[in-house]
Amino acid sequence: MPHARTLRHARAPAPGFSLIELMVVVAIIAIIAAIGYPTYTKYLVKTNRVAAQVHMMDLAQAQAQYLADSRSYAASVNDLGMTTPAVVSAKYTIKIALTDGPPSSFKITATPVAGGSQVADKELSIDSAGTRSPADKW
Repeated sequence: MPHARTLRHARAPAPGFSLIELMVVVAIIAIIAAIGYPTYTKYLVKTNRVAAQVHMMDLAQAQAQYLADSRSYAASVNDLGMTTPAVVSAKYTIKIALTDGPPSSFKITATPVAGGSQVADKELSIDSAGTRSPADKW
């Protein structure tokens, strides 16, 4: 049997974490971040694209109403009495191109802002016939 004196003076383990435990936690967080960050950025790109597409479809609908009212298409977003939402204008440049007829037509394009996160999207478009391109992005 050990001496009573030895038991009395034995040290209890210090509270807290060891360096190994801390490094394991840091490694786990790094692995989760390495997997999660690319997924998050893809989600942001898709969300921005959907915002642009919704705005473009709203513009196409407004063009149909403008044609019914004035027998021509509007040449700009402002002519339609609309404004491009800030979330869209920060990522895309929206333009309306008109073609004289008969029949007259329009094409709305959203071009990603140079150097922005949407550059891989290339150009999105919708025309007066409802044709959307590129098809894989719609």
